[in-house]
Amino acid sequence: MFKKTSIQIFVAGAMALSALLVPVGNAEIIEYPFSIDLFVRGSNDTFLYRIPALTVTTKGTLIAVCDARRELGDDLPNNIDLVMRRSFDSGTTWTSQQTIMDYPGTEGAGDASLLTDRETGTVWCLYAYGPEGIGSRESQPGVDGPTLQLMLIRSDDDGATWSKPIPLNRQVKDPAWNAIWGSPGHGMQDRAGRLYFPVNRQSGLFYSHLIFSDDHGTSWAITPPIAETTNESMVVELADGTLMSNLRGSTGIHQRGVATSRDRGQTWSPLRLDETLVEPECQASFLSYSSTADGDTKNRLLFANPASASKRVNMTVRLSYDEGKTWPTSKLIYPGKSGYSTLVKLSDGHIGMFYEHGAIHDTDQLSFVRFSMEWLTDGKDDGK
Repeated sequence: MFKKTSIQIFVAGAMALSALLVPVGNAEIIEYPFSIDLFVRGSNDTFLYRIPALTVTTKGTLIAVCDARRELGDDLPNNIDLVMRRSFDSGTTWTSQQTIMDYPGTEGAGDASLLTDRETGTVWCLYAYGPEGIGSRESQPGVDGPTLQLMLIRSDDDGATWSKPIPLNRQVKDPAWNAIWGSPGHGMQDRAGRLYFPVNRQSGLFYSHLIFSDDHGTSWAITPPIAETTNESMVVELADGTLMSNLRGSTGIHQRGVATSRDRGQTWSPLRLDETLVEPECQASFLSYSSTADGDTKNRLLFANPASASKRVNMTVRLSYDEGKTWPTSKLIYPGKSGYSTLVKLSDGHIGMFYEHGAIHDTDQLSFVRFSMEWLTDGKDDGK
């Protein structure tokens, strides 16, 4: 049994509180979250780090990837490498930083998204390659040349080694579009085994799509657009097989958009705004933690973002039991400046979160936080 407490601990140090258990009464305990800073502004000859991506492999390894923006903090075009750290003990300890993608000069790789194929064990990393001088704003129509390139790399050994880049533009980009790039964070595999990555494209307006593979990543196709004037979406599969997309607005809308598809992304419902999920125009996390379709007792969706309509502050995790209709449970993770995030379910049922935050900037450090469903719900839900 867990008791509710008014004490909340937030960690700002380079290494944090490890899963602190505090006795309450006789046999009652309260578990506080564990937190550790993985990438810190100014370390390892890097101006700053951004854009967290996280996955759990079939062997339980945690892989965290982000942008290492070497000299400047800007998006592409910029000298941006992809760097990685791994954990073999649910995030308690981590390997040293490793560069997994490095282009010369001001060519760059950014906005990583990770996906583990539970059937093959392959880990996929989707990212945008920007040729010199090319970012989303400078990107031109076409599938190569002065345009953003959608790229994949794969690992078949839990992130120890990675393949050479696999270009996707010719498979999924309409040459008339100015740009296509991935939505950072993580992709999703449905119950039938299809792999999905949310992506963005720019052709006058911003649009959100999914790319998907039915052959474990050998070939990829793209869905029709989910909604216009949106970007940086995340997607989950509901209990009945419906896909639910949660989307960032791009035109001054400070609420998350939601759309659903009953045919695996070929058609989508009209976009609706979720009044509970306020946002300051920022990427967000979206995760199916459990589903009755998988034999669980409850449907649980998790959502995390800076819960503010005006500033990137108040990183908050929310919980829904009715597949996103309502969000009755929420908990503040970090009260100050905060930005992008990604959520995963760990092998032991705990929740892992990798996110941007800081006392001075919302990109001072990228930290990993681990907490239980009991902690999130003040002991009302054991996660089973």
